[in-house]
Amino acid sequence: MVHKESDTTADIKISEFEAFIFDLDGVVTATASVHAAAWKRMFDEFLHRYAERTGEPFCAFDIQTDYLEYVDGKPRIDGIKSFLASRRIDLPEGSPDDAIDKETIFGLSNLKNQYFRETLEQKGPKVYTSTVNLIRELRKNGLKTAIISSSKNCLEILETVRLTDLFDARVDGVISEQLGIEGKPAPDIFLEAARRLDVEPKRAVVVEDALSGVQAGRAGHFGLILGVARAGEKQDLLDNGADIAVDDLAEIRLVKTEAKPTALPSALERLEEIAHRAEGKEITVFLDYDGTLTPIVETPDKAILSESMRKTVIELSRHCTVGVISGRDLEDVKDKVRIDSIVYAGSHGFDISGPSGLAIDHQVGKEFLPSLDKAEHTLSEKLASFQGTAIERKKFAIAIHYRLADPSQTDAIEAIVDEVAAQHSDLRKARGKKIFELQPRMDWHKGKALFSLLEALELDRKDVLPIYLGDDVTDEDAFGSLQGRGIGIVVWEQPYETAAMYSLDSPDQVGRFLTELIPLCQKKGEQPS
Repeated sequence: MVHKESDTTADIKISEFEAFIFDLDGVVTATASVHAAAWKRMFDEFLHRYAERTGEPFCAFDIQTDYLEYVDGKPRIDGIKSFLASRRIDLPEGSPDDAIDKETIFGLSNLKNQYFRETLEQKGPKVYTSTVNLIRELRKNGLKTAIISSSKNCLEILETVRLTDLFDARVDGVISEQLGIEGKPAPDIFLEAARRLDVEPKRAVVVEDALSGVQAGRAGHFGLILGVARAGEKQDLLDNGADIAVDDLAEIRLVKTEAKPTALPSALERLEEIAHRAEGKEITVFLDYDGTLTPIVETPDKAILSESMRKTVIELSRHCTVGVISGRDLEDVKDKVRIDSIVYAGSHGFDISGPSGLAIDHQVGKEFLPSLDKAEHTLSEKLASFQGTAIERKKFAIAIHYRLADPSQTDAIEAIVDEVAAQHSDLRKARGKKIFELQPRMDWHKGKALFSLLEALELDRKDVLPIYLGDDVTDEDAFGSLQGRGIGIVVWEQPYETAAMYSLDSPDQVGRFLTELIPLCQKKGEQPS
């Protein structure tokens, strides 16, 4: 996981993780000192008034002790309550719109925020270059990144320093309040960030500078807790849950494992092997559309099924069950294929139809339609000025095509998609070939769609051999679901890590394979002709 090269460097094997989650204050930006100064100004003014009113001796707010122990890393309200409790001072909570001169918990909170914003506007936030360099290196290596903060000013700060495009997800004080997320040292804010990244906590790294932050990372069972000791408090971070502590993220070295993807055997060259696996079993064949039955083209409307491929699929469907599982809407894929004898699963399997009146409409997906409608409207507005982008609204998803866009604009396009996704916690971002897609955030994918089809067709039996052919990231779920149960065949130009068993290099080879499969696909009980 981590190898300590020396007192000044530490290696992290990035192959063991999928994402890094960064705290904002003190890790990405040097706003922790601004926060601390605002806290001290606000509390000292209050403590002076309190001492005069009660006759108690004045004892100033101490940044080195009070700030770190009671306030640092916590939501503003929690920090105020924690500090006041340490001084045995009881104040009414009040309401969020309390004036800054009102001595309530919310009144003090609003005053602290005003002092913070005043200082920020005067000086502007400083950015830790070493952190930004690490984030850029992580993203170049395909890892996801998220930003978390207890502050409600997080987005404003990121926009000021132009760093919004560096993060796939953001969970800040605003979002925490909307979702009712408990503050640190509870792990909730980090767990929500991992959820938005679609990453298991054990596959994510938490990067924190606050004691409450490393405690939260440990409580959430994250794969690695990396402490940043800006003030030299390494041992305190380690004692509170950090796996490793450094003075600055420049000390972190990412170690890559250069494992080249193994080229899979060709399905055409292993027909005898496939025939042996199919002995005594009924074969069912499921196919992706774009990139599998048709070549990848510039725009979705140009993906036309060739007549030769249509005839091959029709002939195959006479001997075994054939289905098309596509991210396209059901009616769209049916219109493109135009074969009545096969089964169709559109919208990644939310809508299913086929011969003999087969029709399955997963009602659960309909609860996401209002969010998809709003996201589509926002994306249309924000991406209107990006030439070469196309927004394709599907019933249960929104595809953002950028194949024809200027490559230099890809990051900006993705940043807008991320921003819109962050506004809808019930949606998630997925990727395809030159496509970003917003989908319902639920446990559903092509693998589940495939087995839903098998069950609906009464083919989820041991004497049935399912074969699935696909070419994209979304097809990996189907390949993975079939391991030990069926056969996955990836259609690719270049090898990459995949859960498939065999490969084909083009839709032309797919057509040849389906033709060769016909003699093997004789249904049980069907007599040879």
